[in-house]
Amino acid sequence: MAHFVRWTALTAAAALLVTGCSGGSSDGGEAGGKTSGTSSSPSSAGSATSLPPSLTSQKLDWGGCEAVGDSPAPGDEWRCATLKAPLDWAKPDGETIDLALIRSEAKGDDRIGSLLLNFGGPGSSGVSTLPWYASSASELAERYDLVSWDPRGVGGSEGVRCRSDKEIQASESVDITPDTAAEETAYFRDAGAFGKGCQKSTGALMAHVSTTDTARDMDLMRQVLGDSRMHYFGISYGTELGGVYAHLFPKHVGRLILDAVVDPSADAAGHAENQARGFQRALNNYLESTGQGAEEGSRKIAGLLKRIDARPLPTSSERKLTETLALIGLIRPLYSEANWPTLTSALEAAEEGDGTELLALADDYNDRDATGHYATGTHSQRVISCLDDKQRPTVEEAKRLLPRFEKVSPVFGPMLGWDTAGWCHDWPVAGQYDTPEVSAPGAAPILLVGNTGDPATPYEGTQRMADELGKGVGVMLTWKGEGHGAYGKGSDCVDSAVNAYLLQGTVPKDGKVCS
Repeated sequence: MAHFVRWTALTAAAALLVTGCSGGSSDGGEAGGKTSGTSSSPSSAGSATSLPPSLTSQKLDWGGCEAVGDSPAPGDEWRCATLKAPLDWAKPDGETIDLALIRSEAKGDDRIGSLLLNFGGPGSSGVSTLPWYASSASELAERYDLVSWDPRGVGGSEGVRCRSDKEIQASESVDITPDTAAEETAYFRDAGAFGKGCQKSTGALMAHVSTTDTARDMDLMRQVLGDSRMHYFGISYGTELGGVYAHLFPKHVGRLILDAVVDPSADAAGHAENQARGFQRALNNYLESTGQGAEEGSRKIAGLLKRIDARPLPTSSERKLTETLALIGLIRPLYSEANWPTLTSALEAAEEGDGTELLALADDYNDRDATGHYATGTHSQRVISCLDDKQRPTVEEAKRLLPRFEKVSPVFGPMLGWDTAGWCHDWPVAGQYDTPEVSAPGAAPILLVGNTGDPATPYEGTQRMADELGKGVGVMLTWKGEGHGAYGKGSDCVDSAVNAYLLQGTVPKDGKVCS
Protein backbone atom coordinates (compact mmCIF):
# COMPACT_ATOMS: atom_id res chain seq x y z
CA MET A 1 0.00 0.00 0.00
CA ALA A 2 1.30 3.43 -0.85
CA HIS A 3 0.96 4.95 2.57
CA PHE A 4 1.69 8.58 3.11
CA VAL A 5 4.53 8.78 5.59
CA ARG A 6 4.45 10.73 8.85
CA TRP A 7 7.53 12.88 8.31
CA THR A 8 9.60 12.43 5.25
CA ALA A 9 13.34 12.85 5.00
CA LEU A 10 14.97 16.11 3.99
CA THR A 11 16.17 14.41 0.82
CA ALA A 12 12.60 14.01 -0.36
CA ALA A 13 12.39 17.77 -0.76
CA ALA A 14 15.56 18.08 -2.76
CA ALA A 15 15.46 15.30 -5.32
CA LEU A 16 13.29 17.33 -7.70
CA LEU A 17 15.32 20.52 -7.52
CA VAL A 18 17.07 21.54 -10.71
CA THR A 19 20.00 22.78 -8.63
CA GLY A 20 20.36 19.81 -6.48
CA CYS A 21 17.12 14.69 -0.63
CA SER A 22 -2.88 9.44 16.52
CA GLY A 23 -6.80 10.04 18.38
CA GLY A 24 -5.56 13.44 19.50
CA SER A 25 -6.07 16.92 18.23
CA SER A 26 -3.38 18.97 16.59
CA ASP A 27 -4.11 21.54 19.28
CA GLY A 28 -2.11 19.28 21.62
CA GLY A 29 -1.64 19.97 25.29
CA GLU A 30 1.08 21.62 27.31
CA ALA A 31 4.01 19.85 28.94
CA GLY A 32 2.98 17.75 31.88
CA GLY A 33 -0.18 16.48 30.21
CA LYS A 34 1.32 13.15 29.20
CA THR A 35 0.16 9.83 30.56
CA SER A 36 3.15 7.85 29.38
CA GLY A 37 6.59 8.42 27.97
CA THR A 38 9.78 6.69 26.98
CA SER A 39 10.54 5.79 30.57
CA SER A 40 7.80 3.15 30.45
CA SER A 41 9.51 1.30 27.62
CA PRO A 42 11.68 -1.75 28.22
CA SER A 43 14.17 -0.17 25.85
CA SER A 44 14.81 2.62 28.35
CA ALA A 45 16.99 0.33 30.42
CA GLY A 46 20.76 0.50 30.31
CA SER A 47 22.19 3.88 31.30
CA ALA A 48 25.39 5.30 29.89
CA THR A 49 27.22 4.64 33.15
CA SER A 50 26.45 0.91 33.06
CA LEU A 51 27.68 0.16 29.54
CA PRO A 52 30.39 -2.48 29.20
CA PRO A 53 33.85 -1.41 27.98
CA SER A 54 33.39 -3.69 24.98
CA LEU A 55 30.96 -1.03 23.73
CA THR A 56 32.36 2.25 25.02
CA SER A 57 36.01 1.45 24.20
CA GLN A 58 35.43 0.46 20.58
CA LYS A 59 38.00 1.70 18.09
CA LEU A 60 36.30 2.57 14.82
CA ASP A 61 38.10 1.38 11.70
CA TRP A 62 37.48 4.28 9.31
CA GLY A 63 37.96 3.23 5.70
CA GLY A 64 36.75 4.02 2.21
CA CYS A 65 33.01 4.17 1.61
CA GLU A 66 31.23 1.94 -0.87
CA ALA A 67 28.48 2.91 -3.29
CA VAL A 68 24.98 2.79 -1.77
CA GLY A 69 22.15 1.73 -4.08
CA ASP A 70 22.17 3.83 -7.22
CA SER A 71 24.38 6.49 -5.64
CA PRO A 72 28.09 6.40 -6.49
CA ALA A 73 30.66 6.02 -3.73
CA PRO A 74 31.41 9.39 -2.08
CA GLY A 75 34.79 11.08 -2.53
CA ASP A 76 37.96 10.36 -0.61
CA GLU A 77 37.18 12.95 2.07
CA TRP A 78 34.42 10.61 3.32
CA ARG A 79 35.30 7.64 5.49
CA CYS A 80 32.98 4.91 6.73
CA ALA A 81 33.02 2.61 9.75
CA THR A 82 30.87 0.16 11.68
CA LEU A 83 29.81 0.64 15.31
CA LYS A 84 28.51 -2.22 17.43
CA ALA A 85 25.46 -1.50 19.60
CA PRO A 86 23.28 -3.76 21.76
CA LEU A 87 20.34 -5.33 19.98
CA ASP A 88 18.38 -4.85 23.20
CA TRP A 89 19.42 -1.87 25.31
CA ALA A 90 17.98 -3.62 28.37
CA LYS A 91 20.75 -6.20 27.87
CA PRO A 92 23.87 -4.17 27.00
CA ASP A 93 26.08 -7.24 27.49
CA GLY A 94 24.01 -9.29 25.06
CA GLU A 95 23.75 -9.67 21.30
CA THR A 96 24.93 -6.72 19.19
CA ILE A 97 24.00 -5.23 15.84
CA ASP A 98 26.14 -3.27 13.38
CA LEU A 99 25.47 0.42 12.72
CA ALA A 100 26.91 2.04 9.57
CA LEU A 101 28.60 5.44 10.08
CA ILE A 102 30.08 8.04 7.73
CA ARG A 103 32.38 10.96 8.56
CA SER A 104 34.36 13.80 7.06
CA GLU A 105 36.99 15.31 9.34
CA ALA A 106 37.00 19.02 10.20
CA LYS A 107 38.83 20.97 7.52
CA GLY A 108 40.11 23.80 9.74
CA ASP A 109 42.49 23.86 12.69
CA ASP A 110 40.01 25.10 15.31
CA ARG A 111 38.06 21.86 15.68
CA ILE A 112 35.09 21.80 18.07
CA GLY A 113 34.24 18.10 17.88
CA SER A 114 31.77 15.88 16.06
CA LEU A 115 28.46 17.16 14.69
CA LEU A 116 26.01 14.28 14.38
CA LEU A 117 23.31 14.76 11.72
CA ASN A 118 19.99 12.98 11.24
CA PHE A 119 17.94 13.80 8.12
CA GLY A 120 14.53 12.56 9.15
CA GLY A 121 12.11 9.91 8.05
CA PRO A 122 12.28 7.91 10.23
CA GLY A 123 14.06 5.73 7.73
CA SER A 124 16.45 8.14 6.03
CA SER A 125 19.96 6.86 5.37
CA GLY A 126 22.49 9.26 6.79
CA VAL A 127 25.32 7.40 5.07
CA SER A 128 23.94 8.16 1.61
CA THR A 129 22.51 11.60 2.46
CA LEU A 130 25.37 13.33 4.26
CA PRO A 131 27.75 13.59 1.26
CA TRP A 132 24.95 15.21 -0.74
CA TYR A 133 23.99 17.54 2.12
CA ALA A 134 27.55 18.59 2.97
CA SER A 135 27.55 21.52 0.54
CA SER A 136 24.83 23.13 2.66
CA ALA A 137 27.00 22.74 5.76
CA SER A 138 30.34 23.93 4.36
CA GLU A 139 30.89 26.49 7.14
CA LEU A 140 30.15 23.88 9.79
CA ALA A 141 32.58 21.45 8.14
CA GLU A 142 35.47 23.81 8.93
CA ARG A 143 35.22 23.20 12.67
CA TYR A 144 33.25 19.98 13.01
CA ASP A 145 33.74 16.42 11.93
CA LEU A 146 30.45 15.89 10.07
CA VAL A 147 29.09 12.50 11.11
CA SER A 148 25.93 10.65 10.18
CA TRP A 149 24.70 7.09 10.29
CA ASP A 150 22.01 4.69 9.18
CA PRO A 151 19.80 4.27 12.26
CA ARG A 152 19.03 0.73 13.31
CA GLY A 153 16.67 -0.89 10.83
CA VAL A 154 17.79 1.45 8.02
CA GLY A 155 20.09 0.85 5.05
CA GLY A 156 23.47 -0.47 6.15
CA SER A 157 22.35 -0.87 9.77
CA GLU A 158 20.33 -4.07 9.52
CA GLY A 159 17.96 -2.35 7.06
CA VAL A 160 14.55 -3.97 6.78
CA ARG A 161 12.64 -4.94 3.63
CA CYS A 162 9.03 -5.95 4.12
CA ARG A 163 7.99 -6.52 0.50
CA SER A 164 9.38 -7.37 -2.89
CA ASP A 165 9.30 -4.85 -5.72
CA LYS A 166 6.47 -6.78 -7.34
CA GLU A 167 4.45 -6.71 -4.12
CA ILE A 168 5.06 -2.99 -3.64
CA GLN A 169 3.86 -2.16 -7.13
CA ALA A 170 0.80 -4.35 -6.69
CA SER A 171 -0.07 -2.53 -3.46
CA GLU A 172 -0.19 0.79 -5.32
CA SER A 173 -3.50 -0.32 -6.84
CA VAL A 174 -5.07 -0.41 -3.38
CA ASP A 175 -7.38 2.57 -2.84
CA ILE A 176 -6.14 4.54 0.17
CA THR A 177 -9.45 6.44 0.37
CA PRO A 178 -11.85 3.46 0.18
CA ASP A 179 -15.38 4.24 -0.97
CA THR A 180 -16.91 0.76 -0.81
CA ALA A 181 -16.89 -2.18 1.56
CA ALA A 182 -14.77 -4.14 -0.90
CA GLU A 183 -12.19 -1.33 -1.15
CA GLU A 184 -12.13 -1.02 2.65
CA THR A 185 -11.52 -4.76 3.03
CA ALA A 186 -8.70 -4.64 0.50
CA TYR A 187 -7.16 -1.61 2.21
CA PHE A 188 -6.94 -3.22 5.63
CA ARG A 189 -5.98 -6.65 4.28
CA ASP A 190 -3.03 -5.02 2.55
CA ALA A 191 -2.09 -3.07 5.69
CA GLY A 192 -2.08 -6.20 7.83
CA ALA A 193 -0.06 -8.11 5.23
CA PHE A 194 2.61 -5.42 5.28
CA GLY A 195 3.21 -5.87 9.02
CA LYS A 196 3.39 -9.62 8.67
CA GLY A 197 5.95 -9.23 5.89
CA CYS A 198 8.05 -7.00 8.12
CA GLN A 199 7.93 -9.50 10.96
CA LYS A 200 8.97 -12.36 8.69
CA SER A 201 12.01 -10.52 7.33
CA THR A 202 13.05 -8.59 10.44
CA GLY A 203 12.67 -11.07 13.29
CA ALA A 204 13.84 -9.98 16.74
CA LEU A 205 15.09 -6.61 15.50
CA MET A 206 11.50 -5.46 14.90
CA ALA A 207 11.04 -4.86 18.64
CA HIS A 208 14.30 -2.89 18.98
CA VAL A 209 14.22 -0.10 16.39
CA SER A 210 12.38 2.56 18.40
CA THR A 211 13.34 6.20 18.64
CA THR A 212 14.45 5.53 22.22
CA ASP A 213 16.77 2.75 21.04
CA THR A 214 18.30 5.06 18.45
CA ALA A 215 18.73 7.89 20.96
CA ARG A 216 20.75 5.49 23.12
CA ASP A 217 22.78 4.52 20.06
CA MET A 218 23.56 8.21 19.63
CA ASP A 219 25.01 8.52 23.10
CA LEU A 220 27.16 5.46 22.49
CA MET A 221 28.41 7.15 19.30
CA ARG A 222 29.22 10.27 21.31
CA GLN A 223 31.38 8.28 23.69
CA VAL A 224 33.14 6.25 21.02
CA LEU A 225 33.79 9.39 18.95
CA GLY A 226 35.42 10.95 22.02
CA ASP A 227 33.01 13.87 22.59
CA SER A 228 32.17 15.02 26.11
CA ARG A 229 28.95 16.66 24.83
CA MET A 230 26.56 15.83 22.01
CA HIS A 231 26.54 18.36 19.16
CA TYR A 232 23.63 17.45 16.90
CA PHE A 233 21.66 18.68 13.89
CA GLY A 234 18.27 17.00 13.56
CA ILE A 235 15.85 17.67 10.70
CA SER A 236 12.15 16.69 10.52
CA TYR A 237 11.78 13.37 12.42
CA GLY A 238 15.37 14.04 13.53
CA THR A 239 13.93 16.75 15.80
CA GLU A 240 11.85 14.19 17.68
CA LEU A 241 14.93 12.00 17.95
CA GLY A 242 16.90 14.99 19.28
CA GLY A 243 14.21 15.77 21.83
CA VAL A 244 14.17 12.18 23.08
CA TYR A 245 17.96 12.24 23.32
CA ALA A 246 17.84 15.46 25.36
CA HIS A 247 15.31 13.89 27.73
CA LEU A 248 17.41 10.78 28.27
CA PHE A 249 20.78 12.58 28.49
CA PRO A 250 20.17 16.24 29.45
CA LYS A 251 23.64 16.64 30.95
CA HIS A 252 25.25 15.46 27.71
CA VAL A 253 23.53 18.09 25.56
CA GLY A 254 25.99 20.39 23.83
CA ARG A 255 24.78 22.41 20.84
CA LEU A 256 21.57 20.91 19.44
CA ILE A 257 19.75 22.30 16.40
CA LEU A 258 16.24 21.01 15.64
CA ASP A 259 15.00 22.19 12.21
CA ALA A 260 11.46 21.46 10.87
CA VAL A 261 10.22 20.55 14.32
CA VAL A 262 7.85 17.64 14.98
CA ASP A 263 5.06 18.31 17.49
CA PRO A 264 5.91 16.06 20.48
CA SER A 265 2.50 16.63 22.09
CA ALA A 266 0.63 14.95 19.22
CA ASP A 267 -0.22 11.26 19.20
CA ALA A 268 -0.53 9.21 16.01
CA ALA A 269 -3.90 10.65 14.95
CA GLY A 270 -2.77 14.11 16.00
CA HIS A 271 0.27 13.91 13.74
CA ALA A 272 -1.93 12.86 10.83
CA GLU A 273 -4.22 15.83 11.43
CA ASN A 274 -1.20 18.13 11.74
CA GLN A 275 0.02 16.94 8.37
CA ALA A 276 -3.39 17.34 6.78
CA ARG A 277 -3.33 20.95 7.97
CA GLY A 278 0.29 21.48 6.92
CA PHE A 279 -0.05 20.10 3.41
CA GLN A 280 -3.33 21.90 2.82
CA ARG A 281 -1.68 25.13 3.99
CA ALA A 282 1.20 24.57 1.57
CA LEU A 283 -1.25 23.74 -1.23
CA ASN A 284 -3.24 26.90 -0.46
CA ASN A 285 -0.07 28.97 -0.61
CA TYR A 286 0.80 27.36 -3.94
CA LEU A 287 -2.69 28.00 -5.34
CA GLU A 288 -2.63 31.64 -4.23
CA SER A 289 0.76 32.07 -5.94
CA THR A 290 -0.77 30.92 -9.24
CA GLY A 291 -3.62 33.42 -9.00
CA GLN A 292 -6.24 30.84 -8.07
CA GLY A 293 -8.23 31.10 -4.91
CA ALA A 294 -7.26 28.46 -2.36
CA GLU A 295 -10.84 27.26 -1.87
CA GLU A 296 -11.67 27.15 -5.57
CA GLY A 297 -8.35 25.55 -6.49
CA SER A 298 -8.69 22.88 -3.81
CA ARG A 299 -12.21 22.09 -4.98
CA LYS A 300 -10.92 21.68 -8.52
CA ILE A 301 -8.11 19.35 -7.42
CA ALA A 302 -10.49 17.30 -5.26
CA GLY A 303 -12.74 16.91 -8.29
CA LEU A 304 -9.79 15.78 -10.41
CA LEU A 305 -8.92 13.15 -7.80
CA LYS A 306 -12.49 11.83 -7.81
CA ARG A 307 -12.40 11.46 -11.58
CA ILE A 308 -9.06 9.65 -11.39
CA ASP A 309 -10.49 7.38 -8.67
CA ALA A 310 -13.32 6.41 -11.02
CA ARG A 311 -11.11 6.13 -14.10
CA PRO A 312 -7.30 6.05 -13.68
CA LEU A 313 -5.38 8.12 -16.20
CA PRO A 314 -3.15 6.67 -18.91
CA THR A 315 0.55 7.46 -18.85
CA SER A 316 3.46 7.12 -21.25
CA SER A 317 4.11 3.67 -19.77
CA GLU A 318 1.81 0.69 -19.34
CA ARG A 319 1.05 1.81 -15.79
CA LYS A 320 -2.03 3.86 -14.92
CA LEU A 321 -2.19 6.85 -12.61
CA THR A 322 -4.54 5.83 -9.79
CA GLU A 323 -5.96 8.19 -7.17
CA THR A 324 -3.44 6.76 -4.70
CA LEU A 325 -0.50 7.62 -6.94
CA ALA A 326 -2.00 11.00 -7.86
CA LEU A 327 -2.21 11.99 -4.19
CA ILE A 328 1.41 10.99 -3.60
CA GLY A 329 2.39 12.93 -6.72
CA LEU A 330 0.61 16.04 -5.42
CA ILE A 331 2.44 15.87 -2.11
CA ARG A 332 5.87 15.55 -3.63
CA PRO A 333 6.48 19.07 -4.98
CA LEU A 334 4.96 20.76 -1.93
CA TYR A 335 8.18 20.04 -0.03
CA SER A 336 9.93 22.91 -1.83
CA GLU A 337 8.64 26.15 -3.29
CA ALA A 338 11.17 25.70 -6.12
CA ASN A 339 9.12 22.73 -7.30
CA TRP A 340 5.78 24.52 -7.55
CA PRO A 341 6.13 24.99 -11.34
CA THR A 342 6.54 21.21 -11.62
CA LEU A 343 3.23 20.80 -9.81
CA THR A 344 1.54 23.26 -12.16
CA SER A 345 2.72 21.33 -15.21
CA ALA A 346 1.66 17.98 -13.74
CA LEU A 347 -1.82 19.23 -12.81
CA GLU A 348 -2.37 20.79 -16.24
CA ALA A 349 -1.38 17.53 -17.92
CA ALA A 350 -3.68 15.51 -15.65
CA GLU A 351 -6.60 17.82 -16.43
CA GLU A 352 -5.92 17.06 -20.09
CA GLY A 353 -6.05 13.33 -19.35
CA ASP A 354 -2.32 12.52 -19.13
CA GLY A 355 -1.09 11.12 -15.82
CA THR A 356 2.58 10.77 -16.81
CA GLU A 357 3.96 13.72 -14.83
CA LEU A 358 2.05 12.99 -11.62
CA LEU A 359 3.14 9.36 -11.85
CA ALA A 360 6.77 10.44 -12.16
CA LEU A 361 6.37 12.59 -9.04
CA ALA A 362 4.81 9.68 -7.15
CA ASP A 363 7.58 7.33 -8.24
CA ASP A 364 10.16 9.81 -7.06
CA TYR A 365 8.46 10.09 -3.68
CA ASN A 366 8.16 6.31 -3.42
CA ASP A 367 11.84 5.82 -4.36
CA ARG A 368 11.02 3.80 -7.46
CA ASP A 369 13.69 3.83 -10.14
CA ALA A 370 13.31 3.40 -13.90
CA THR A 371 13.76 -0.38 -13.64
CA GLY A 372 10.88 -0.75 -11.18
CA HIS A 373 13.09 -1.24 -8.12
CA TYR A 374 11.94 0.42 -4.89
CA ALA A 375 14.16 1.58 -2.04
CA THR A 376 13.11 0.55 1.45
CA GLY A 377 13.11 3.80 3.42
CA THR A 378 9.34 3.66 3.83
CA HIS A 379 9.62 0.09 5.16
CA SER A 380 12.07 1.23 7.82
CA GLN A 381 9.91 4.21 8.62
CA ARG A 382 6.84 2.16 9.23
CA VAL A 383 8.63 -0.38 11.40
CA ILE A 384 10.12 2.40 13.52
CA SER A 385 7.01 4.56 13.84
CA CYS A 386 4.71 1.62 14.60
CA LEU A 387 7.07 0.50 17.37
CA ASP A 388 6.97 4.03 18.77
CA ASP A 389 3.17 4.48 18.54
CA LYS A 390 1.27 2.85 21.36
CA GLN A 391 -2.07 4.11 20.13
CA ARG A 392 -3.66 2.13 17.29
CA PRO A 393 -6.92 3.78 16.12
CA THR A 394 -9.56 1.27 15.03
CA VAL A 395 -11.43 1.32 11.73
CA GLU A 396 -14.46 2.78 13.49
CA GLU A 397 -12.35 5.50 15.12
CA ALA A 398 -10.83 6.41 11.77
CA LYS A 399 -14.28 6.74 10.23
CA ARG A 400 -15.32 9.08 13.04
CA LEU A 401 -12.24 11.21 12.35
CA LEU A 402 -12.89 11.52 8.62
CA PRO A 403 -15.31 14.50 8.70
CA ARG A 404 -12.87 16.51 10.81
CA PHE A 405 -9.94 15.62 8.58
CA GLU A 406 -11.92 16.47 5.44
CA LYS A 407 -12.76 19.86 6.93
CA VAL A 408 -9.08 20.50 7.69
CA SER A 409 -8.06 19.43 4.18
CA PRO A 410 -10.50 18.56 1.39
CA VAL A 411 -7.56 17.25 -0.68
CA PHE A 412 -5.38 15.36 1.80
CA GLY A 413 -7.77 14.85 4.73
CA PRO A 414 -9.48 11.66 3.51
CA MET A 415 -6.17 9.89 2.85
CA LEU A 416 -4.67 10.88 6.19
CA GLY A 417 -7.88 10.12 8.07
CA TRP A 418 -7.93 6.53 6.81
CA ASP A 419 -4.20 6.29 7.44
CA THR A 420 -4.71 6.71 11.19
CA ALA A 421 -6.08 3.16 11.27
CA GLY A 422 -4.26 1.72 8.26
CA TRP A 423 -0.66 2.64 9.07
CA CYS A 424 -0.17 0.20 11.96
CA HIS A 425 -3.22 -2.02 11.39
CA ASP A 426 -2.86 -5.48 12.94
CA TRP A 427 0.79 -4.70 13.70
CA PRO A 428 2.61 -7.69 15.24
CA VAL A 429 4.62 -5.67 17.80
CA ALA A 430 3.14 -3.47 20.54
CA GLY A 431 3.87 0.25 20.50
CA GLN A 432 5.82 1.95 23.27
CA TYR A 433 4.21 5.31 24.04
CA ASP A 434 1.34 7.64 23.20
CA THR A 435 3.64 10.62 22.74
CA PRO A 436 7.42 10.90 23.13
CA GLU A 437 8.90 12.30 26.32
CA VAL A 438 11.19 15.22 25.51
CA SER A 439 11.35 17.21 28.74
CA ALA A 440 15.00 18.04 29.40
CA PRO A 441 15.42 20.03 32.62
CA GLY A 442 19.01 21.12 33.10
CA ALA A 443 19.96 20.76 29.45
CA ALA A 444 21.88 23.50 27.64
CA PRO A 445 19.80 25.73 25.33
CA ILE A 446 18.49 23.87 22.27
CA LEU A 447 17.78 25.91 19.12
CA LEU A 448 14.44 25.15 17.43
CA VAL A 449 13.97 26.41 13.87
CA GLY A 450 10.39 26.62 12.58
CA ASN A 451 9.23 27.45 9.06
CA THR A 452 5.73 29.02 8.90
CA GLY A 453 5.04 27.34 5.54
CA ASP A 454 6.37 23.88 6.37
CA PRO A 455 3.98 21.23 4.98
CA ALA A 456 5.23 18.07 6.72
CA THR A 457 6.03 19.47 10.17
CA PRO A 458 3.66 22.41 10.62
CA TYR A 459 5.06 25.45 12.36
CA GLU A 460 2.89 25.06 15.48
CA GLY A 461 5.00 22.08 16.51
CA THR A 462 7.97 24.36 17.15
CA GLN A 463 6.28 26.12 20.06
CA ARG A 464 5.02 22.82 21.44
CA MET A 465 8.51 21.36 21.39
CA ALA A 466 9.80 24.45 23.20
CA ASP A 467 7.08 24.09 25.84
CA GLU A 468 7.84 20.42 26.42
CA LEU A 469 11.62 20.75 26.53
CA GLY A 470 11.09 23.12 29.42
CA LYS A 471 11.72 26.70 30.40
CA GLY A 472 15.15 27.97 29.43
CA VAL A 473 15.90 24.97 27.21
CA GLY A 474 13.95 25.41 23.96
CA VAL A 475 14.88 28.60 22.06
CA MET A 476 12.67 29.43 19.05
CA LEU A 477 13.83 30.85 15.73
CA THR A 478 11.07 31.47 13.15
CA TRP A 479 11.43 31.74 9.38
CA LYS A 480 8.52 33.08 7.35
CA GLY A 481 9.19 30.79 4.40
CA GLU A 482 7.90 27.87 2.35
CA GLY A 483 8.94 24.24 2.02
CA HIS A 484 10.25 21.68 4.48
CA GLY A 485 12.96 22.96 6.81
CA ALA A 486 14.73 26.31 6.97
CA TYR A 487 18.52 26.02 7.17
CA GLY A 488 20.23 26.22 3.81
CA LYS A 489 17.00 27.25 2.06
CA GLY A 490 18.03 30.77 1.09
CA SER A 491 17.58 32.78 4.30
CA ASP A 492 20.81 34.48 5.35
CA CYS A 493 19.10 35.38 8.61
CA VAL A 494 18.41 31.73 9.47
CA ASP A 495 21.77 30.45 8.28
CA SER A 496 23.78 33.07 10.16
CA ALA A 497 21.87 32.45 13.40
CA VAL A 498 22.35 28.68 13.15
CA ASN A 499 26.03 29.03 12.25
CA ALA A 500 26.66 31.45 15.12
CA TYR A 501 25.03 29.02 17.54
CA LEU A 502 26.96 25.98 16.34
CA LEU A 503 30.29 27.67 15.71
CA GLN A 504 30.46 30.29 18.47
CA GLY A 505 27.87 29.03 20.93
CA THR A 506 25.86 32.24 20.50
CA VAL A 507 22.24 31.59 21.43
CA PRO A 508 19.84 33.90 19.55
CA LYS A 509 17.11 35.74 21.39
CA ASP A 510 14.15 33.46 21.97
CA GLY A 511 11.42 34.36 19.48
CA LYS A 512 13.71 35.81 16.82
CA VAL A 513 11.92 36.05 13.44
CA CYS A 514 13.52 35.87 9.99
CA SER A 515 11.33 37.04 7.12
